Amino acid sequence: MAEVEAALEEAKAAFAAKRPKTRAMHERAAQVMPGGNTRTVLFTAPFPLRVERASGSTITDIDGHSYLDLLGEYSAGIYGHSHPRILDAARAALDKGLNYGAHHEGEVKLAQLVTRRFNMDLVRFTNSGTEANMMALAAARCFTGRSKIMPMSGGYHGGTLYFSHGASPVNAPFDCVMGEFNDAGTTLGRIAGNAGDLAAVILEPMLGGGGCIPAGRDFLAMLRGETHMRGIVLIFDEVMTSRLHPGGLSAKLGIEPDLKTLGKYVGGGMSFGAFGGRADIMALFDPASPAALPHAGTFNNNTLTMNVGHVAMADVYTPEACEELNARGDRLREMLNDLFLSYQVKMKATGQGSMIAIHPAAGDIRSPHDIEHTDKRLRQLLFLDLLEQGFYIAERGFMALSLMVTDADCARLVGAVEDYVNRRRDLLV
Repeated sequence: MAEVEAALEEAKAAFAAKRPKTRAMHERAAQVMPGGNTRTVLFTAPFPLRVERASGSTITDIDGHSYLDLLGEYSAGIYGHSHPRILDAARAALDKGLNYGAHHEGEVKLAQLVTRRFNMDLVRFTNSGTEANMMALAAARCFTGRSKIMPMSGGYHGGTLYFSHGASPVNAPFDCVMGEFNDAGTTLGRIAGNAGDLAAVILEPMLGGGGCIPAGRDFLAMLRGETHMRGIVLIFDEVMTSRLHPGGLSAKLGIEPDLKTLGKYVGGGMSFGAFGGRADIMALFDPASPAALPHAGTFNNNTLTMNVGHVAMADVYTPEACEELNARGDRLREMLNDLFLSYQVKMKATGQGSMIAIHPAAGDIRSPHDIEHTDKRLRQLLFLDLLEQGFYIAERGFMALSLMVTDADCARLVGAVEDYVNRRRDLLV
């Protein structure tokens, strides 16, 4: 549609005209990093924001424009920016030293908290969700003696586990049998047809990068039953979704996998990942065993993440804070969908709790296939129009609320989205 292209080009030009310092820094960055970028998801056209400082729920770019941060560091920034308890914990850890090259109490305390809260027998720490998922899959393959894994079409499990349009060329070389998210019949058939070689089924109980699409409980129950019956390890990637309930989304749904992975906010905003679950699987990594699997990582138990993560989870993101934040997100999503319905535009907010995605689509959205042919330019236009009004979300329409975001902030966002709908309505019907 030519009208969409014209509107997008106009929005890009307006964005660029107001950010000369950002453009200049992007040009400097492009001389030393491919495309001026070292983290693909942060690139946006015509060039990405360059942030100078952040505090509370506000970020400010190098041209002096401030925004309400609704992206929440793709769900890692649940505490907002410079939360005083997080800062105090970081300073206390720094005073004791960063890297011991030895065990310490901080890792024990965080492991005790994590295993209790997320119903794991045993846990091991990593530096990212990507590493956690890679290690969980390795554990499943070694435990079962099988080679194949089943991710879901449209899934994402880290930098080497992209499945948004099938397996990415940069993926780790796993032999994959693709499942179909929320399609029980197709997925069941593929499990049955590959059961003898299938080591693991891995999925998020709500797709995060795939569009904040919740898995149906019946679909997850089918996976739980089939994998148990066939000796396949069921892995829930809860790197994002663990924030949606005090015990993680699996606890809310009442369906426990064999292994689950964590990351992002659990480390207090530091580099963090974890994998854990059944004692018999995790025992493969017991170094006291002569046949133990190796699991390296210089910073797996670094004092900063261990101590800050414990304070963050014990004192800040308490079960009560978790429930309050997710109730706020549910209210926001309902307000957005009421708005879209009242204007009769092709827009839909999906998600659960504090994770929300806005799509240029109408009707039920149950799988990534339901949104794969939507107009990407409308997402870009929403992103740029909201920036113009002082709101920062992901270009793909994703939001992850932090504890610093208030009900009043949510109401202001709904007003800004209504302005977008009014301004762009001819493009959205």
